[in-house]
Amino acid sequence: MSPGVADYRPVTRGPLQHYPLALGEITTGATPRTQPMPIYPPALLQGRLAPQEVAARLIVDTEGKVSEVLIEGEDQAAPQQRQFDEAVRAAAMQWTFEPLRVSQWAADANGNTHDVGSQARAFSLEYVFRFAWKDGKPVTGARASAATEH
Repeated sequence: MSPGVADYRPVTRGPLQHYPLALGEITTGATPRTQPMPIYPPALLQGRLAPQEVAARLIVDTEGKVSEVLIEGEDQAAPQQRQFDEAVRAAAMQWTFEPLRVSQWAADANGNTHDVGSQARAFSLEYVFRFAWKDGKPVTGARASAATEH
């Protein structure tokens, strides 16, 4: 049996909380580097279940590594759903991002700008992972929010 392939999609739920930036500050980074996709749970392959979605918030540390995966409704999930949740967690914990950096710029008396300092910050992104069947094969995927949150 095929282990499946994956995709993802961005989501935005409610108002995002952004880092407040002072005059002369900019943010860079928070872009994906590696995103291995989840594997359709092998124990559920024979069931050919209806499409399943798992909403998750990925907490990314200052080095760009996913440090935590918070899954919506995980506490109340049925045993079958928990297998999808665990597939998401196993894949997402391997994801890496370009670290989010907040840099401060200043101008001298001649108007020339220069970098005064930079600091890495943690952030989070929300994803919805989808598990389904296509052409008789299991497929998985995810969507991510383009906006960063702190």
